[in-house]
Amino acid sequence: MKDYEHVVVWLDYFNKTLPRNKGRRLSKEKCIFDPSLKELIEASKAAGLEPKESEDQVRFPKRPYVRSGYIVLEKNTTKTNIMNKISNKLVSKREKQSKK
Repeated sequence: MKDYEHVVVWLDYFNKTLPRNKGRRLSKEKCIFDPSLKELIEASKAAGLEPKESEDQVRFPKRPYVRSGYIVLEKNTTKTNIMNKISNKLVSKREKQSKK
């Protein structure tokens, strides 16, 4: 049965190396190269969201040959808004790391 109170956010949504038909959901400017589940969890917490559950040994449906991961978040706004908030934190954190 579908859960309407939560939203699943996959790592592949933010992977800059993937084309849109393989799972990327945002523009390349809002994505990073090979995000990790740890980065995704930290970015979601920094954006004010609390992950309810996470899994790192699952496979994204459009890429069944590669292990990926996802987090489950409370749905208090649209999925696009949630992904944009997380994306802003991911990109800014990577920029800070690359400047060091």
